[in-house]
Amino acid sequence: MSVHAGCGVGIPGVWPQASAGLWRISRYDLLFAFALAVQAGMVWTKLETVDELKAICLFHAVGFCLEVFKTSHAVRSWSYPDVGYTKLWGVPLFSGFMYAAVGSYVIQAWRLFELRVRHHPPYWMAWLIAFSIYMNFFTHHYLGDYRWYIAACALGLYARTTVCFRALRRERRMPLLLSFVLIGFFIWLAENISTFFGVWRYPNQIGAWATVHIGKWSSWSLLVIMTFTIVANLKHIKAHIHIPE
Repeated sequence: MSVHAGCGVGIPGVWPQASAGLWRISRYDLLFAFALAVQAGMVWTKLETVDELKAICLFHAVGFCLEVFKTSHAVRSWSYPDVGYTKLWGVPLFSGFMYAAVGSYVIQAWRLFELRVRHHPPYWMAWLIAFSIYMNFFTHHYLGDYRWYIAACALGLYARTTVCFRALRRERRMPLLLSFVLIGFFIWLAENISTFFGVWRYPNQIGAWATVHIGKWSSWSLLVIMTFTIVANLKHIKAHIHIPE
């Protein structure tokens, strides 16, 4: 879920009614149970450590707070049409796992691809950018949208930063900014799939489904920057992540 509800290409008549779920259990409740089971399974099989679980819980809390604000009656950026027992303030609890999944992906990729970062910017600056990104999701409704100014700052901050990783037994490199954009793009694709099935709806999708506005891509890319910053700083606390020059 992203910041703005934009226009898209409508496909009239494809909206399903609120889903009854499975076995008369709301799909929101089923998704929440499934997410809990997957998370427990990852910890039990040691795919995630307890410390990583703590980070995942942080992402869940950050995402859920944003969801509560965005779906409030004063904002109504999007809505969850189905009923469910696991909804608080109109937001299903599974929604926090969608943000946590992004954090989990970054954590898992860091380990599996032996990820290292070259020319990481000063951590206090990275934190400042991440905090500005998160706050802009809230304040743009009242003070104006400054995402492009923040994005320009992030562009300058990470311009020299390269992510080094091992894939198919070869050492590879990629500009970190490119990875932010690519991850944001695939999240945007996933968002289109979710809204097509009516898991949540934007205002321009009430009468008929429409593609999620391409501008949401930028919102997700900024959110990935924030997610990466949290993971990188947690990694930095435990180990030095720079590659020696």
